[in-house]
Amino acid sequence: MRKRISAAVVGLGLIGATVLSTSGAGSHGYTDAPVSRQKLCANGTVKNCGAIQWEPQSVEGPKGFPNGGPADGKICSGGNSRFKELDDPRAGQWPATKVSAGSYTFRWRFTAPHRTTDFRYYITKNGWNPSRPLTRADLEPAPFLTVPYNGQQPPTTYSHPGTLPGGKSGRHLIVGVWTIADTANAFYACSDVEY
Repeated sequence: MRKRISAAVVGLGLIGATVLSTSGAGSHGYTDAPVSRQKLCANGTVKNCGAIQWEPQSVEGPKGFPNGGPADGKICSGGNSRFKELDDPRAGQWPATKVSAGSYTFRWRFTAPHRTTDFRYYITKNGWNPSRPLTRADLEPAPFLTVPYNGQQPPTTYSHPGTLPGGKSGRHLIVGVWTIADTANAFYACSDVEY
């Protein structure tokens, strides 16, 4: 009798592990050009990041940004409290990618590509305060770049050209939003840049 109970417990444990490994727990994607906050945490450039250092691909939240999606002050974490360190402005001291207005190649890395509606990029307004958590009011009202993907599934690394907006100088934050076609979610990536 004891052997049957032990076998049942082991079997249930294996089923649970299989379910967890095939669910959203190990998903999905982030930007590395310009480098995102989650990538900086995962590669050890930034310390004291919490769980995001092991799951840079998991910043998933409700889609519909900017009308919907994560709440103000929680945009960089996708509204996911497990990754709240991404919303911490760190007194405006996140490492920043040097950029200039004009042509730029954006790049995403995926661990579990999904059918995709589009990729959208928003940038902060001139005069925003990098030492405060990001709000919608800090961002230009429209994306500076939208890349339609028509429900297709991207490869594990996806690069595309775009144009960084002019009329910017100093420190800014770019919010990349990867909108999933067949779920209610999107993935969020905040990238600190220096013009």
